[in-house]
Amino acid sequence: EPATESFRLSFGEGDATISPWHDIPLKGSADGTYNAVIEIPKMTKAKMEVATKEPNNPIAQDIKKGNLRDYHGPIFWNYGCLPQTWEDPNVEHPELKCFGDDDPIDVVEIGSKSLAMGTVAEVKPLGVIAMIDDGELDWKVIAIATDDELAKEYNDIDDVPDAVKDGIREWFRWYKTPDDKPLNGFGFDEKWLDAKEAGEVIEETHVAWQKLRSGETEAGKLWVGKE
Repeated sequence: EPATESFRLSFGEGDATISPWHDIPLKGSADGTYNAVIEIPKMTKAKMEVATKEPNNPIAQDIKKGNLRDYHGPIFWNYGCLPQTWEDPNVEHPELKCFGDDDPIDVVEIGSKSLAMGTVAEVKPLGVIAMIDDGELDWKVIAIATDDELAKEYNDIDDVPDAVKDGIREWFRWYKTPDDKPLNGFGFDEKWLDAKEAGEVIEETHVAWQKLRSGETEAGKLWVGKE
């Protein structure tokens, strides 16, 4: 049941339970597209996320200090992650001098529809911004579902209205402040990087995931399905 500690949304294929992190392919059906796993539908507040430390990585509500975690106001876009990616906490970014946040890479889908929790949506990345949260690098990919009416018009970061780009950046800058946390910062002079650079960042996190999955990188408490 949603809004309980025990709620889990599991993923299946036939009779088998699968991991949305490890078993759903990163690449979409068309060149330059990716699969996005939607964790938080647009206009909702519950902080749902793929549980990276649990078997088969179901979606669960984040818990902080023993309490179910909600945003203080709704998020205005669909929010989720790209499967088969990982922001490696052992690797320092050469320019930003901070380490990955130990999660799959985040994606903000800016289409017109609200996508249900657990939806696997094919998306086209338009850009990426380097959020720095508590000293950790937490990339945010901005993308559009390929079946959205705006997908034909939006092909790169300059096609996205400034109001949307600024809105996303400022939402993520401020969203933790009601909990007496500092503002989040952003690398690269707070600029959105373009679609090509987004593809490069996604590929880097995919290579990091491959090393995690193969055992080349120590998994620690993460569930990587290799028990």
